[in-house]
Amino acid sequence: MSILKKLAGETAIYGLSSIVGRFLNYLLVPFYTAVFLPEEYGIVTELYSYAAFLNVLFTYGMETTYFRHCNKIGANADVVFNQIQAMLVTSTLLLGLPIVIFSDSIADLLRHSGKGEMIIWLALTIAVDTFLALDFARLRQQNRAKKFAFIKVSNILLNIGLNIFFLIILPKYFGNEFNTKNVRFVFVANFLANASQILFFRRYFQLWKLPILDWNTSKSYLLYGLPLMIMGLAGMINEVIDRIVLKFLLPIGFYPDKSSLAAVGVYGACYKLSIFMSLGIQAFRYASEPFFFSKAQDKKPPILYARVMHWFVFVCTSVLILISLNLDWIQFVLRNPAYREGLLVVPILLAANLFLGIYYNLSIWYKLTDKTKYGMYINIGGALFTVLLNILLVPVLGYIGSAWATLGCYGAMAMASFILGQKNYYVPYHKTFMSLSIIIGIAVSFSFWKVEFLSSIPITIATKNAIGLMALFVVFMYGRKVR
Repeated sequence: MSILKKLAGETAIYGLSSIVGRFLNYLLVPFYTAVFLPEEYGIVTELYSYAAFLNVLFTYGMETTYFRHCNKIGANADVVFNQIQAMLVTSTLLLGLPIVIFSDSIADLLRHSGKGEMIIWLALTIAVDTFLALDFARLRQQNRAKKFAFIKVSNILLNIGLNIFFLIILPKYFGNEFNTKNVRFVFVANFLANASQILFFRRYFQLWKLPILDWNTSKSYLLYGLPLMIMGLAGMINEVIDRIVLKFLLPIGFYPDKSSLAAVGVYGACYKLSIFMSLGIQAFRYASEPFFFSKAQDKKPPILYARVMHWFVFVCTSVLILISLNLDWIQFVLRNPAYREGLLVVPILLAANLFLGIYYNLSIWYKLTDKTKYGMYINIGGALFTVLLNILLVPVLGYIGSAWATLGCYGAMAMASFILGQKNYYVPYHKTFMSLSIIIGIAVSFSFWKVEFLSSIPITIATKNAIGLMALFVVFMYGRKVR
């Protein structure tokens, strides 16, 4: 139990930083929805969706590669770090320069003519993030969760401050020259905030020496990391493709009172409400990945992994229920009522993130057995499934179809990983408890969603939460009995 407490403690630190950081960052949602119209916010939503792909491409699985290779018997963690960092610096320059040079052409291709400057700021931000990615990985490897959390929260605070400066203060004193509707300042603020993180790692940069890389070493890193990159790119398709293709798949006039880009803005803003699930999953990933690798050599690690999954599912189910049942007051973070019509997607996306978290938890089997190609296959299959479902559902259901596609994809991926994992690296998961938690969580959340949003029958918050807490109590007591 002490091991689980240690994992829980580190997850709590990562989680606290994620919760505080994401909450602070989330304050930008009411800020943006008050400052920008849905169509303007749609530009921010779409371009950051592309950035998610580029972040995966630029790091090409090297963070997990670092964890794997520096934990091997006889490995020198500093040497591994220097070698992989050299690879990342070189590849970032090769990938980033063409984006900057052809920024105007890229903007035209994305139907954002005249906005090449935003592409440049986005590329510079991604380059900085890539340079720092391995430094943050090293903090995780060294269990320096507090420093990790401090840097992340400081970055978000600075980003918020810069947004306020550029979008509120400058227009107030300089007028039309700094129009509040100019979304380019969102990207400028993000770049400046992320670049400031270099100050926290200046000592590492001073000590870093360019190593001499031989092909065999580089090849071993690439063979492990590239399948993870392909898996990550496929994962990004699952995560953000809906916000990219939505404006292309929506029939003309599907939403009579708004453009397709405005629909992207509405969907993107409501998607943010599922952040309460995703931030917990992100915190768990930060703590669990190095933890799982470090415990792989212990006695009976599968039993430990099963116990972690046991309570992970319960916590995620709790988040699904409690957020879904309290949407009628949480929705007020969307300052402009024009965004609130998309609230129908939130319970669906919360359930989708629940399955995504289960998939991340299950993925340890192919990472520990060096069979990352299976993770690649699962993610590619999920990506194809996501694209197909969006093509089929969006023209009929609009952005609600995108939400259902996300749920279908992550559910299928979790099931595929579970089946393959039990054959290749058996872990004694308590399948009955996991199934019961998921079924009750979805049933409670979706039943209220259907009653309130589709039939407009009002139910008090107290009544909903009482029923939700009773359901969670039943699941918790059963979980204690069978753990």
